[in-house]
Amino acid sequence: MSKQTNSNVLVLHTVAEVRAWRQTQREQNKSVGYVATMGALHAGHLNLVDAAAEQCDSVIVSIFVNPAQFAPHEDLDRYPRTLPDDITKLAAATLPPGTTRTVFAPSVAEMYPRGITTDRAQQRGTFVEVLGLSEMLEGGTRPHFFRGVATVVAKLFHIIMPDHAFFGQKDVQQCCVLRAMVQDLHFPLELHVVPTVRDPEDGLALSSRNVYLSPEQRLRAPSFYRGLCRARDLFDGGIVSREKLIAAVEEEATAGALDIEYISLSNPEDLSELESVGSSGAVLSGAWRMGTTRLIDNILLGFNF
Repeated sequence: MSKQTNSNVLVLHTVAEVRAWRQTQREQNKSVGYVATMGALHAGHLNLVDAAAEQCDSVIVSIFVNPAQFAPHEDLDRYPRTLPDDITKLAAATLPPGTTRTVFAPSVAEMYPRGITTDRAQQRGTFVEVLGLSEMLEGGTRPHFFRGVATVVAKLFHIIMPDHAFFGQKDVQQCCVLRAMVQDLHFPLELHVVPTVRDPEDGLALSSRNVYLSPEQRLRAPSFYRGLCRARDLFDGGIVSREKLIAAVEEEATAGALDIEYISLSNPEDLSELESVGSSGAVLSGAWRMGTTRLIDNILLGFNF
């Protein structure tokens, strides 16, 4: 079932194929860097591929729209699926000479042999939960989400067995959850958090869901990031108060007529809410809706991953 596409991308579809490929990498003493995606690749994903290629001999990208991280009312059915275009983008990426590029694009049945439904009450089989971190922030409105993320990433780590895994800071809570999972389940890999890639004109964080925005919504969407930037300027000037930092974001978001779901100033270790930025730093983050599209963004204050 595997095939060579665009002359330099190997596409695999089954667990058995990936394990055979991984054994070959091991025999050739090649380090493996892994990037997890749901496809609809953009410059942010390709930046993760670049980061993986800088450190590893071989790069493997999973492309799998994971049903377990969607609720029944969410956008699973309309989430963009663009595998041929994604492969073309990976083939065209400029990577260090000799870097091998592989795609793992499994079916739902391959990843969930017992089947999967978006109705959590009807789900059967083995799932992974990172308690504590998963209930914070995004978990308040999407209680199913990180159970689905942790489960599918744990499966993919077991299947691929990478030496290094690369995730984007835009999904900052996901990075915290997966970092804890790697530690708790003793995965023998190093997890890297790569800075968010933004539109060079207005700073909107790149996201596969940006394609859902109307032209008018796309013009207003960057107002949240403008608020984050104002808050960062305040922090750089010595302001550490939760009230003042969040107010700066709210003001810009209100000017952009965004439907704010939450704005958080949280501890980077346990994601608990903070009244002020302390010596460990803080994550300033939030989520908002524009019509039926939900977007997230964040900045780091006083620390880096």
